[in-house]
Amino acid sequence: MAILDCREAARSIKEELTKKVLLLADKGTRPKLGIIRVGARPEDTSYEKGIMKNCESIGISCEVMALAEDISNEDFMNTLETANRDKSINGILVFRPLPLHIDEDKARHLIDPDKDIDCMNPCNLAKVFEGDSSGFEPCTPAAVMEIIKFFGINLQGENVTVIGRSMVVGKPLSMMLLKGNATVTICHSRTKDIKSIVSRGDIVVAALGKARAIGADYIKPGAIVIDVGVNGAPEGGICGDVDFDSVKDIASKITPVPGGVGSVTTLVLLKHVVEAVQQGSAL
Repeated sequence: MAILDCREAARSIKEELTKKVLLLADKGTRPKLGIIRVGARPEDTSYEKGIMKNCESIGISCEVMALAEDISNEDFMNTLETANRDKSINGILVFRPLPLHIDEDKARHLIDPDKDIDCMNPCNLAKVFEGDSSGFEPCTPAAVMEIIKFFGINLQGENVTVIGRSMVVGKPLSMMLLKGNATVTICHSRTKDIKSIVSRGDIVVAALGKARAIGADYIKPGAIVIDVGVNGAPEGGICGDVDFDSVKDIASKITPVPGGVGSVTTLVLLKHVVEAVQQGSAL
């Protein structure tokens, strides 16, 4: 069993980004991220702090548009429009889910696809399903693919089981894995005999959002396990969707939580900001 310390992958991405940002600085350009946050949910503010810390160390500027929980739908859309028009902002991140009174579907269509660094706009999502690399992929699935690449995990012809079918992770990740020539099976809450199906996977990606739901009886000996989940652990702290302690001695490779996919996701987000600058410069 090998524990895949994804912080190594994160450091590699960070080093490469720092070099690119320095080159942009030599040309008089500094990438800028705009974050739109409604309210102050602990998970949002925690994520925000991590992003800002990485921005500072890499050399990316970051502006947070912190909006009141009860902001009107119209004022929210105006803030998003302002970020779209602001030429100094290269990438926009909207923390979701939005409050119920905000029209999230309208926001998805309103965000500028060229600044949509977390694949919120349907135009960018459609590109993922078409295998078109010109748009921005969702950051969490992209982080999974970065981890697979960093650790030299072969996808060609492998049976990959993705547990979860959300548009945030499961579905787009499955398309990205297919592009890598994997044979992909998607399991979800209505899948019959799910343990039997998952246990056939050479690679298992857990993205169902349920603490330690995937135990040893789901995993075949020697399988590679990638845990996307971030959940509150009953004893405190966080844990993944996989019961790490029971699976680690069965799997050949496994990502931990913390220190797993989440540690790469923020760096992928910032990678997209830098790519937005480079794409804009090429226009």
